[in-house]
Amino acid sequence: MARTDVFIKARIIKGYSQRDLAKHTGLSHSYISLLERSLKSVGPATARKLSDVLGRDIEDLFRIEV
Repeated sequence: MARTDVFIKARIIKGYSQRDLAKHTGLSHSYISLLERSLKSVGPATARKLSDVLGRDIEDLFRIEV
């Protein structure tokens, strides 16, 4: 699950709307919205893609549950 406050702040600091982030990652804006509302979990590859685009460590943006 996304660390919602940190995730949204990282997106805003980059100057991205949800749609901008979706375009840069190849994900849908509805998926980004679901992540930000903690209604969707994220897989490792997607977490890596989002963290790379946002310039943050995966552990900063997501709660890793084993």
